[in-house]
Order: sequence, then structure tokens, then C-alpha cells
Amino acid sequence: MARHVTFLVYPEFVLLDLSGPLEVLSNAGEISGKRYGLRVASVTGGLVRSTCGVEVATVPLAIEATDTFIVVGGREPPEGAWVSEVANAVRGVSARARRTASVCTGAFLLAESGLLDGRAATTHWFYAPKLQARYPALEVDGDRIFTSDNGVWTSAGMSAGIDMALALVEEDLGKATAQAVARMLVVYYRRPGGQYQFSSLLDFDPGSDRIRKALSYARENLAENLSVERLADVAHLSVRQFGRAFSSSTGMTPAKAIERLRVEAARPLVEEGRLSFDEIGRLVGFTDPDRLAQSFIRIFGHTPQEMRRMARQAAAAERTA
Repeated sequence: MARHVTFLVYPEFVLLDLSGPLEVLSNAGEISGKRYGLRVASVTGGLVRSTCGVEVATVPLAIEATDTFIVVGGREPPEGAWVSEVANAVRGVSARARRTASVCTGAFLLAESGLLDGRAATTHWFYAPKLQARYPALEVDGDRIFTSDNGVWTSAGMSAGIDMALALVEEDLGKATAQAVARMLVVYYRRPGGQYQFSSLLDFDPGSDRIRKALSYARENLAENLSVERLADVAHLSVRQFGRAFSSSTGMTPAKAIERLRVEAARPLVEEGRLSFDEIGRLVGFTDPDRLAQSFIRIFGHTPQEMRRMARQAAAAERTA
């Protein structure tokens, strides 16, 4: 018997948020012989226009049992009077689904429905602070590629929906099938959910003068001891106030932000290849070379050695092109 999967879309949804997970599940069914029953729904049914202008035919969303319910994201967090109507529908369907998931800003609709209250969730790194500020009852981790919390899954933006779908396939059909799907789609199997999303904190503007001041100080003093106490002092806040304000503004803890600032500063030096990894680590504040390597794997998915090798291979290919 097929596992039924319902995707919910709405006007101005992102096509990749739908097509990526759809292809993962479709290929998983063909490879394993245990097919998924896939359908795309909207609140009213009919043609629904995506952000790129492509229209997708949908069936009306029905409050009925389904194995997996996936809410697709849009380019921006959903706004307007229609949001409460869709959130009510999400609440009704999720109550009859074995598991519910969202891609990118679809997490805002799960949060509006109350489904994420008390749960950990993620979304596109750019919108993580807004999700946390709008829905304080949930715990937003803007670093993660995807999260799973008691049957409710959320993913980061765009291609992260593919990573989450591969994890769903692994849960259903096993690791071997998920690996085979990844090979077929020519994607990594699979970025772990805890791998950091890419974002440039070096250019990030948090919108808070105090947090902006602390981040500016950190950028200019990466080699120094950037403890929470020191950053709180720069921001003229208590440690507790600073931690709350920082997480609200950036969607991550101060420690994670400093780690990311350091690896983003280290990356061009690693790829350039002139300095040793020890020298680079000291320049950006990693006193232990192993910490540099561990942070690179968490944030970029590769060791510094691998990233240097890939940069050299890319440069060689460009020279011979």
C-alpha cells in the first residue's frame, strides 16, 4: 500500500520547495518498489502560481488522513488575512497525519497553526529571527538544515527541502534507499540536519544597534577571546539580556555566531592556500587546529584540506577552459 503524501501550496510558493521533495519521494518509490501516493493541494484547488510564474494544478485540501503532510514555502514569510485560514487548514490536516513537515517559510504556517509551540524548528536563515520574534513559544535554530521534533519536521530554504525529504525516505525505507535516491538525483547523501546553513554573518545587519555593535566588535577582533561576557560588555547589557537579545536578532546563540564569523573569515585564506592551517586558525581565533577542522565540517560540510583541494581543482579547471 502506498504511503500518501500531501503537499500544500499557496499563491507565490517557491517551485523548488515543491519539486525537490517531490522528486526525492517519487524516485524513492521507483527504486524501492514501495511507492508514495503523491498529491499537491491548495485550500481551494485549481491552478496555483509559483514565484517563477509556473502554475501548478492542485486538488482542494481535504481534512482527511494522510501519512505525511508537507507545507511548501514562499519567497517571503506569509502575510495577510489568508494566513489564518490556511493555518486552520494546516491544523486540521496535521491532526490526522502521521507526520507533518514544512520547507523554508512554510514553517511560519506551522507556527501560526500552533503546531510548533514548544518544539524546535528551523527555516531559511534570513527569516529565522523573524520566526522567533513572531512566535516566541517555539525554539528556532536558524543554523540547521532541517529539524525533527516528535513527528514535526521543518527545513531550511530552497535545496534544504531535498535533504529533509531524503531523511524522511531514510526513516521510511532505510538508509540504502535514501543513498540510492541521492545518487540518482546527483546530490549529496545527505547533509546532516545539524550542518549549518550558509549565510554571511560578515555582512549581516541584525537591526539592533546594541547587537550590531557587538558583531562589529567581533568582526574586528576575531583573534581575541570573544566570550559572551565580553560581547555583553560591548553591548552594554547584562549577560542574560545580551543572550536573549542576540538570539532574537540573529536566530542563533552568540557562541554559534562567533564560530561562524571565524570560519567565514578563514575560508578565503584556506582556499587561497598561502598560509598553513595553524596560521589561519590563530588569525581568526581558533587556538586549536582541530577546532578549525570541526567548525569547517559543521558549517561547510568539508574539512579545510578538502576545501583547499577543491579550490585548487576549480582554479586548474578555469585555467584550462
